[in-house]
Amino acid sequence: MFRSIRIDAVLIQAVIAGALSFAHLHDLAEAAGQSGWKAWAYPVSVDLLLVAAWRRLRGSRRDRSAWTWFVIALVASLGANVATAGLLDLANVPAWLRILVAGWPALAFLGGTLLVHQPAEPAPAPAPAAAADPAPVIDRPDVADEGPEIAPAEPVPALPEAPASVPVVPPALVDHARKVATEHRTRTGTDIDTATLRARLGIPEDLAGAIVAQLA
Repeated sequence: MFRSIRIDAVLIQAVIAGALSFAHLHDLAEAAGQSGWKAWAYPVSVDLLLVAAWRRLRGSRRDRSAWTWFVIALVASLGANVATAGLLDLANVPAWLRILVAGWPALAFLGGTLLVHQPAEPAPAPAPAAAADPAPVIDRPDVADEGPEIAPAEPVPALPEAPASVPVVPPALVDHARKVATEHRTRTGTDIDTATLRARLGIPEDLAGAIVAQLA
């Protein structure tokens, strides 16, 4: 098992940084009035909260709760390192720092509980695969169509042509034409034709033909 562990510069650096941070947190907690085993428990609490938030961030980078608790634990760790670097008189710790150290266990317990029991964001559903194009239909002339055979439509018989319209001849014009035809028969001995009647009365040819037909 020990052969699989590679000892390199990064691992050594991590051990040194963890040991120094652990010692700084212990010294700050002890200066704030936490003596004995309680002073040693504070570094463990801060590091455990930092690790829990980091593991949550690995699963969901957009988890705001995980980022919040990660920043809180990181500030607690860095704050202890800076405070014990000579900027704070450990023999005379201010009251507000004692309050923060005393309230840290409850805050760390709340953060760890939320990180462990809060459900992770569901992974986005994969996009549906594009529907495959339907296979092309190949005409096969050698295969008979199974559908019902449609008989050709019977030719529609042609409609009879409508008779040409016969012009309406006023009775007065017929009487006048009869006098003209009688006068023409007396003078020539023959019946009047359409062209002569048309010339004498000055009427259209179809109307003259209709009058001639009535006089016959």
